[in-house]
Amino acid sequence: MLRQETVGGAVVLLAAAVALVWANSPLAPAYESLRHLQLGPLNVEQWASDGALTLFFYLAGLELKRELVVGSLRRPRDALVPVVAAVAGVATPALVYLALNAEVLGVAGGGPEGWAIPAATDIAFALAVLAVVGGGLPSPLRAFLLTLAVVDDLVVIVIIATFYTSTLHLEWVAVALVLLAVFAFLQHLRGEHWVWYVPVSLGTWWAVHESGIHATIAGVAMGLLTRVRLDPGEERSPAEVLEHQLTPWSAGVAVPFFALMAAGVTVRGGVSLVSDPVFLGVVAGLVVGKPVGVLAGAWAATRITRTKLNPVLSWRDMAGVAVLAGVGFTVALLVADLSFAGERAETAKAAVLLGSVSAALLASVLLRRRSRVRAAGLPTGRSTG
Repeated sequence: MLRQETVGGAVVLLAAAVALVWANSPLAPAYESLRHLQLGPLNVEQWASDGALTLFFYLAGLELKRELVVGSLRRPRDALVPVVAAVAGVATPALVYLALNAEVLGVAGGGPEGWAIPAATDIAFALAVLAVVGGGLPSPLRAFLLTLAVVDDLVVIVIIATFYTSTLHLEWVAVALVLLAVFAFLQHLRGEHWVWYVPVSLGTWWAVHESGIHATIAGVAMGLLTRVRLDPGEERSPAEVLEHQLTPWSAGVAVPFFALMAAGVTVRGGVSLVSDPVFLGVVAGLVVGKPVGVLAGAWAATRITRTKLNPVLSWRDMAGVAVLAGVGFTVALLVADLSFAGERAETAKAAVLLGSVSAALLASVLLRRRSRVRAAGLPTGRSTG
């Protein structure tokens, strides 16, 4: 059941709801105590964001590797429209955030630190919403969203590695690179036993954590090094086997654990919260910036190059998916934690929750309507270019 996108998305949403209620109940001190409980070198909240979420990023790395080698990103021409849409969909919400957080007419903004928060699309949540409301929509629409989200995540991963690394310890970077080379060599030797991979993987994760780079980058790197091509006589590649084995642990344990620790926002401020530039920047970035960027990028790619939109899709279908790309959640919450601390982090997280839920609801309405139009056999307004 946890391998189904709708079930996994529901479990994570439930964990986030529990965190939100818990953090605003009389039991809030117990919630804070749990988050800051020290377990070995890290506290529980850090184990969630730096540890558990690494599994989610490993699976994202696997998905990206598969798309690059044997999937929709294999041929640049086929991938051009969603790739350009993804890049524009990262840049536009960041610009919206920066515009709302600049000093205008002497009024102080919230600062530029949170510009990357509304840039990310949550693959799991977006695909779960599409699976629930888009039953009658053509399959290329899902492929477009998947490619868009994968490229989007890659860009945000690069942003995290580049802009959220304050101090770099080169000796630990060297250790991480050596261990990643060992991981790649084991793949080359076709070694598959967990006895080899578990210590190498844990060592790589700890080395990346100690290097100053966010530890989740270790998951992405190992995912990109995992073999996705079939050897003669193989029915499934190591990437497929691992994805099948690890997806329930990611969807049922790792990501809900992160959501439980990250989504516990104390709701306070009332009207003043709505006027906070950080809050406005994140919400506007997700609900307005994302769809505008995705649609503008896709349209520009079809006009400037010879690439065309899939003939079974229409721009009305694309509008629903563009709005759905504003569901940030998991990665957006992570970037909020990396960008701010204290009350400002709480404000940014509240904005992520509101923006993601608003985008999901609006996209559901649009996509449900498109599904009904197609089911009824009405004109779909298909694109010819």
